[in-house]
Amino acid sequence: MIKVGIIGGAGYTAGELLRILVNHPEAEIVFVHSTSNAGNYLYEVHGGLLGDTDLQFSDRYDLSAVDVLFLCSAHGKSREFWAENVRPAGLKVVDLAQDYRDESEGYVYGLPEWQRGRIRGAQLIANPGCFATAIQLALLPLASAGLLKETVNVTAVTGSTGAGVKPSATTHFSWRTDNLSTYKVFEHQHLKEICRNLSLLQGAPCPPVRFVPMRGDFARGIFASVTVDCPLEAGQALDLYRGFYAGAVFTHVSDRPVDLKQVVNTNKCIVVPEMHDGTLVVSSVIDNLLKGASGQAVQNMNLIFGIPENTGLKLKASAF
Repeated sequence: MIKVGIIGGAGYTAGELLRILVNHPEAEIVFVHSTSNAGNYLYEVHGGLLGDTDLQFSDRYDLSAVDVLFLCSAHGKSREFWAENVRPAGLKVVDLAQDYRDESEGYVYGLPEWQRGRIRGAQLIANPGCFATAIQLALLPLASAGLLKETVNVTAVTGSTGAGVKPSATTHFSWRTDNLSTYKVFEHQHLKEICRNLSLLQGAPCPPVRFVPMRGDFARGIFASVTVDCPLEAGQALDLYRGFYAGAVFTHVSDRPVDLKQVVNTNKCIVVPEMHDGTLVVSSVIDNLLKGASGQAVQNMNLIFGIPENTGLKLKASAF
């Protein structure tokens, strides 16, 4: 069994991580750290775990007692954690914050559709951002073929869970319901990792990515619409995407219109490339808490430990 520790166990990403791991046939949860919830049962914070586990939060942790550590705290906290702790030899780490997504300090960027081989041999994984996952999966095949030459325009809508568990003015139900809004237009923090990685894959600088993020009036999921000028015919674009993702376990290419409920509650991404008079329009949909966070983190854990990539991740979509 893979012995697991979790730091920052009270948030949405940790809750989803626990939901997966308590039923993972190859994993055993050793500790879930949360100073503010120490002594409470996990299900007292993550209500969906009632009946699944009697584990309690702890304000203590022993890094030498686990094989893999998931860091689920806020951005910036991972570097603080390692400034105060020493990583035992052999301990694997999957960081769900953005601290090491530039692959600094030996971390490997954990997007399996791009870096599966490197992930398999890695000790340290920087889990991608949720918007970054949806947008990169819409563009990786183009970058791999050297076809990203023109400005990329992206509009993507995310659910309220993307803002984290702490309430804010833009996450309260009374504000969010029946409402849409934009934020961080052209300035979203995930642009840095998106442009860095597309440039590396293409072997040439990435063109400008003009990204308009939107807050949706639903709890979970991301629907990204990506447009870019492209010289391919419709059949060529579809063949390119299907070829690139032929070995992908969770990313599926479709030629039919997609909706968000096809992926919510799963680790899937569905990508739909369409050509329209020289413009490629790619729809890309994921669950922001699963393929965009905790599901992908477990996918990375599976790869690191050499077990089937979909172990513990055969989840049913919320179709109705």
